[in-house]
This record gives sequence, C-alpha cells and structure tokens, in this order.
Amino acid sequence: MINRRSRGALAGLAAATTIGLLSAGAADADTFVPLPGGELTRDLPNGMTITVRLVGESATINPSLGNTPLHRNTWVSGSAQVELTGGDRSSVGAKIAPGYIVGCQVDISGGAAKGSLNGRTDWEGQNPSVSTSAGGSLRLGPGQTGRHMILDLEAPDDYGNEEHSKANSFRGPTGSVSWADATIALEGCAGYAQARAFVIVKVRGAQGVSVVTLWGQPFSLG
Repeated sequence: MINRRSRGALAGLAAATTIGLLSAGAADADTFVPLPGGELTRDLPNGMTITVRLVGESATINPSLGNTPLHRNTWVSGSAQVELTGGDRSSVGAKIAPGYIVGCQVDISGGAAKGSLNGRTDWEGQNPSVSTSAGGSLRLGPGQTGRHMILDLEAPDDYGNEEHSKANSFRGPTGSVSWADATIALEGCAGYAQARAFVIVKVRGAQGVSVVTLWGQPFSLG
C-alpha cells in the first residue's frame, strides 16, 4: 500500500483533516462567509448514476493582507462527496479533485454553473491564466483567472521518484475529500476579486472515462 503525504490537505474516504487554524487576532478582523455548496446527479454511459455534493462550504476572508489592497488571504473549508449507484461498479475507479477558480475584475459566475458532464481528462475547471496548489499563492492582474487546487498528494512512482497528484483516488460506491481552513493567497489584484469552488470527478470504467464537474456559488474576496 502506498503511503501518501499531502501538502495543504489530506484526502481519504469519508475522512476529514484540519489543515490549519486561524489565530485569534486574525479572526477578529476577518469576515466569515457561509456558502450553500451544491449537488448534482448525472447518468453515466455505463448504466451507473453519479451524485456529487459540496457540503459544509465556507470562507473566511481577510480583504487586505499586509495592509495593502493588492493582497488578500482567504481560508476555505468544505467537503466533496461522491456516490455511485447502479450498474456494475466492480471494475470502476474514480478520482476526486476539489479546487477554486479565482478571478480579478472578471465575471466567474458563467460557464457550467449547474455542473457539467463531459469528456475532459484534466483537472481544469475553466481556462485559468495561472495555476497553483496547496501552499501556493496566485498573482493575478485585471481580467485574469487563476486555479487553486486543494490537494497536492505525494507518492513515489515505479522508479522511486516523487509524483504529485491533485486528485484522490477511490474504489467502491462512495468517496470524499474534506478540507478545513485551506489557504488561498491572492496577490497583485487592485480591483474586486471573486472565487468559487469546483469539484471535478473522473470515473473510469469498461465504457470509458466520464468527467463530472460541480460548481459552488461565487463569493467576493473584497
């Protein structure tokens, strides 16, 4: 069994791990935003039905990190849950990749706002200008979007070299990834900024690969 380490989040079947805690001083000046999450259900080509849920979603926003309007720091929490029903699941494997799209002076509310089912095989929710993962920061200018992935799982490959994955794999009818106070750092955006969560699930079976994307509600970063 491969022992995987995660920077920024730990993923597992029905497992939740606290990533970080806000200091009392920082929390006094921050804005807590409860978010509705979301749910979608789609029929897959192999006769199965997939349900993807985003639950317990929230954000705690520091609109001016370092006392400048160019820096923002946000702590996000949530749980991505996947359920597969029907069909033959004996040879089916799936991956869950949660993340956030961040936009600087750009509307990120369009696109697949109610979820989508398509044949994408990467982990991109949109076409971001830059991309980062757990522990990294985004630097965006006006009109740019960035992608921040929650997971950065490490495991050795067949040759002993370190590999990184932005998705958690599971087999069986259910899987989940949970995160608490994961940091999204934004730099360089002088105007308004927004973010929204996404959960991408890739299901591989005898009939091929299906990719389902669930979008959360956009929220302001100030």
